[in-house]
Amino acid sequence: MNSLFRSGLPAILAAIVLLAPLAASAQAPQPEDSTGRGQHAQATADRHMVAAAHPDAVEAGLEMLRKGGSAVDAAIAVQLVLNLVEPQSSGIGGGAFLLFHDRNRRKTIAYDGRETAPAAVRPDLFLDASGAPIPFADAVLGGRSVATPGTLALLSEVHQQHGKLLWPDLFQPAIRLARDGFVVGPRLAAMLNGSRAARLKTFATARDYFFPDGVPLAAGSRKTNPAFAVTLQQIADDGPRAFYEGPIGVAIIDAVRHAPVNPGLLSPEDLATYRMLPREPVCQPYRSFEVCGMGPPSSGGLTVGQILGILAQFDLPSLGPANIRSWHLLNEASKLAFADRNQYMADADFVQVPTEGLLDPEYLARRAALIRMETSIIPPMIPGRPPGTPQTLPGADTQDGRPGTSHISIVDGDGNAVSMTTTIEGAFGSQIMVGGFLLNNELTDFSFHAKKDGQPIANRIEPGKRPRSSMAPTIVFDAAGELRLVVGSPGGSRIIGYVAKTLVAVLDWNLDIQAAIDMGHLVNRNRFTDIEAGTPAAKLQAPLEALGNRVDLRDLNSGLHGIEIVNGQLRGGADPRREGVARGD
Repeated sequence: MNSLFRSGLPAILAAIVLLAPLAASAQAPQPEDSTGRGQHAQATADRHMVAAAHPDAVEAGLEMLRKGGSAVDAAIAVQLVLNLVEPQSSGIGGGAFLLFHDRNRRKTIAYDGRETAPAAVRPDLFLDASGAPIPFADAVLGGRSVATPGTLALLSEVHQQHGKLLWPDLFQPAIRLARDGFVVGPRLAAMLNGSRAARLKTFATARDYFFPDGVPLAAGSRKTNPAFAVTLQQIADDGPRAFYEGPIGVAIIDAVRHAPVNPGLLSPEDLATYRMLPREPVCQPYRSFEVCGMGPPSSGGLTVGQILGILAQFDLPSLGPANIRSWHLLNEASKLAFADRNQYMADADFVQVPTEGLLDPEYLARRAALIRMETSIIPPMIPGRPPGTPQTLPGADTQDGRPGTSHISIVDGDGNAVSMTTTIEGAFGSQIMVGGFLLNNELTDFSFHAKKDGQPIANRIEPGKRPRSSMAPTIVFDAAGELRLVVGSPGGSRIIGYVAKTLVAVLDWNLDIQAAIDMGHLVNRNRFTDIEAGTPAAKLQAPLEALGNRVDLRDLNSGLHGIEIVNGQLRGGADPRREGVARGD
């Protein structure tokens, strides 16, 4: 592949010099960058650590670890508090994917708590009378978009398998904060404006909670949620049965089926029959490392794995972060991987996904051979034909997920790890609030069309099916099989790019996890190239445009949270683009 590094473009050579400050900025983050956002100092610990999207949630996780709890115990406490303090992003009304690494058994398990489509759904759920897709903003709103929630079933199952503390104990931090009050953060307050505010006000319960006396919650104010405290106490006392078969479930069904806008199809049977599914993680060798992620119905692990498998054909460690060629390769690999993602990836319990073929080394080498250093692939790139490809190709689905998501990374005192990405899909989900929490709008993650060019789309909606996701909770192991890195992010389909860039920064460029998170983003989903404005990455625009890319300079609001293990020490990083922290003992 060395021949691919030859380029006669003066613009590229000039850009190498131009981008020299990029590496220095990444390696030595300043207290505040050019966007005005504060940057975090790297956190360190010797025993255990939690990295998540809110300080109250991190403190709840640490409380469990200090009591002798496992990484799973801490994750449950963190999720319940996140539901309270950033309700727009995740919670028991949504779904999640969780990777658990058991150090003693040297085994990693993937847990699928993704939501499922109600049994009564039809292919035309999001089509109008003429057969055209309804606007996304209309599809989200109300009961029609609500899928069967899976987060609580996942939390219960992983607690039974890997928990140490009593189930009710894990609920106490969230119950306490819901009853006594928490401080409203600036992110939640800022989101209660514009079109989101209008949608939330459609539903009386959400309107009264987020707009008391008609005024949106203000940053710094104290807010209680007594309804959520009652809900949590019921689940703490009676287990997930209270949610899936008891009074909470009854309230959910009533709210969905009798929503004043877009009544939905969720039934008591959908709740009662929901099952969390244990799955094998998708693991991909990368240099001397093994990178494990979540497989179908998530596209995250496979697409990140493809990007890395393509990049493995090139010498990124020698190129480094200041070289435009590194970013060109990341951009091109992303186009190729997303072409396959859009074509093949969906719920493998319903459609044939060539999982092994998509990560086949010879196949990825052939895909990598399509990259040229002197020019860019003009998207959309066509998908490849990996081993195991169905004889009849499914229709492609390029629909994006929305970034109403959160990520949790935890390492406990025994060296066990949790990487969990959790969501209610878009900001504030369906906007329907029940028992102090919001319900998801996950059905809009399915393709609105069932067919394309006469072929069924892999990610079409079907009863009981799990919508395709881009969530990419990731755990990395070194050559000796020891834990090296735990990471993930929210961000819709851009999650894949955020995680892939961070892995390259840590594994290839030897940046610490906080510096890797702080770096400006580049994301390509087999279309135009997104570059994060207000960061050193913005200097990539001109040289990438010279290679033929269409570049969109924009805000890229990731929420990366990661923990790396270096010489036995835990080092944590939290995304300065949000309110998260990494802390440990």
